[in-house]
Amino acid sequence: MKPDIHPKYRPVVFHDVSADEKFLTSSAVTTKDTITWEDGNEYPLVKVDISSASHPFYTGKQKFLDTAGRVEKFQKKFAGNYFKKK
Repeated sequence: MKPDIHPKYRPVVFHDVSADEKFLTSSAVTTKDTITWEDGNEYPLVKVDISSASHPFYTGKQKFLDTAGRVEKFQKKFAGNYFKKK
């Protein structure tokens, strides 16, 4: 292997903000935030919106997202191109 071309692989804490779950794993991701873990050591912190702790496939619970107006906005924006009746 060539030296100094690979990213640094180290322990990183991922925080799922929607489920408020944290887990420690190894990653090469870069981050500016840090957190003190349960073992007393400080690790880089990566905040994620969704993980296995909050994804409907793994939890079995469906989250309802507020989509009111999105379809209408799309149809209004592209009405001339896609929704013409033939």
